Amino acid sequence: MTVTPVPAPTQMLPHAMPTCPNGRLALFAIRRIGAHGLADAHAAHAMLNGFGEGFRRPLVLMRALMADLATTANGPISIAPCCCMRMTAAESAVLTVLARAETAPETARLLLADLLGIRRIDGVLASATVLAAAFADAGRPITV
Repeated sequence: MTVTPVPAPTQMLPHAMPTCPNGRLALFAIRRIGAHGLADAHAAHAMLNGFGEGFRRPLVLMRALMADLATTANGPISIAPCCCMRMTAAESAVLTVLARAETAPETARLLLADLLGIRRIDGVLASATVLAAAFADAGRPITV
């Protein structure tokens, strides 16, 4: 009988929650949509509270990004439950891609390619870039 050690919680969730409230909003939407589907009402409500009347654009673009990530990824993308105060490596990578999509696109491209396990990530990177632009246009830029 072989016993495998259980990783410590900090190894399973190695990254701290983002300090940026915009990053936390994006993370919440990522977790809710990732766990409960594209039509999750809690994610829509959070975006409505965060963006007010202009919530539709970021919500639709978040749904598009999540659909692109799910259909393009070569393997599973781990997400933590909404109640966790730490992030998985994949969640941290997605938020970093969103934070750097407009300012450092090559860094975002490499990080996204590593996350998805494929080389051609242009469509997913475009989704991430327009989502980051929607947050920034609404006065809520994502920073990491």
